[in-house]
Amino acid sequence: MILGIGTDLANIERIAGVLARHGDRFRNRVFTEVEQRKAERRHDVAGTYAKRWAAKEACSKALGTGLRMGIAWKDMAVSNLATGQPVMAVTGWAAERLAAMTPAGYEAVIHVTLTDDHPWAQAFVVIEARPLAQGAGRVAT
Repeated sequence: MILGIGTDLANIERIAGVLARHGDRFRNRVFTEVEQRKAERRHDVAGTYAKRWAAKEACSKALGTGLRMGIAWKDMAVSNLATGQPVMAVTGWAAERLAAMTPAGYEAVIHVTLTDDHPWAQAFVVIEARPLAQGAGRVAT
């Protein structure tokens, strides 16, 4: 069953401007070290940050809160599997919110997809609840 859906569209040039004006202050406030290392290795640094910004916004919407109610930017983090597929991990208040919205007997799975076509970066997040095997505990990923 679907627990939440979120999407966001970010302007890459706007994110590039914020990076130019605020640099590390912006990076360190919004992005985890893993996200920063990934972005700084890429040819399109601003585009990589913009996609992750959009993913965090989309995730907060899928959680049903937006960026309020105690959720922090770094509570949502995008990384990639070896195949390149993006994955979203949540910690802190975002993880608490995810656990609260996951019905007993289910585990939450966060699906994320990212795309960009300059000057736009876009993300979709779907939070799915999958039934647990009988006898297993409640798990949130």
